[in-house]
Amino acid sequence: MKEAPKLSRREATQTAIMRSAECLAAEKGVENISIRDILARAGQKNESALQYHFKNFSGLLTAIRRARTQEVSARRQQYLEALLAKTPRLDLRQICSVMVMPAFDLAKTSPAFKTYIQAFGHELMTADSEYVKAHTQALGDSALETGALLQKALPHLDRATYLTRVEHALRFISAAMNHHAQQPRGFKGKSADIFVQNLIDSLEGLLKAPMSPETRATIDK
Repeated sequence: MKEAPKLSRREATQTAIMRSAECLAAEKGVENISIRDILARAGQKNESALQYHFKNFSGLLTAIRRARTQEVSARRQQYLEALLAKTPRLDLRQICSVMVMPAFDLAKTSPAFKTYIQAFGHELMTADSEYVKAHTQALGDSALETGALLQKALPHLDRATYLTRVEHALRFISAAMNHHAQQPRGFKGKSADIFVQNLIDSLEGLLKAPMSPETRATIDK
């Protein structure tokens, strides 16, 4: 197995600070942690270390989200390519699995990624629509390809309804994954595999449901 490249001192310090912030946010909530707490957990004696590497607390959070998003994007690309190598036309459930499995697999194999979901996984659930839209745009080419496949799989939805359903789906995934991460056996064993398959089932049902006459009448008012 190819060894991971050794981090430079700068990269090691940045990673230590980011992992420290994730752990503390998972334990206390991001609104209840201080820069001093983060640096102490990271073993940094210089109180200006966070400012030097990330400018400020907001910059640190942005760096954490960006790094984790890149991890998920890379895993999603691998997952998508593996599916498309088997069949050029994915059905809706397979597309839903592409939306869920990359982050699930990372959390199942990496305790640090599970901690990240515990700390920040709820954010999409409570964010405004503009944040969700910006988050979606930051997910990379694999997310854009998945979105294109998803839209083709849902021809019964007009554009506005499709976008609304996708926003609901992202919030739903966020809430479910965050809640599962809080459980003592989160992302471990058979119960985790049952959880993720049920999540994909529920996601498929949410997306493929026909527009009701009540919804259409409300839109047409």
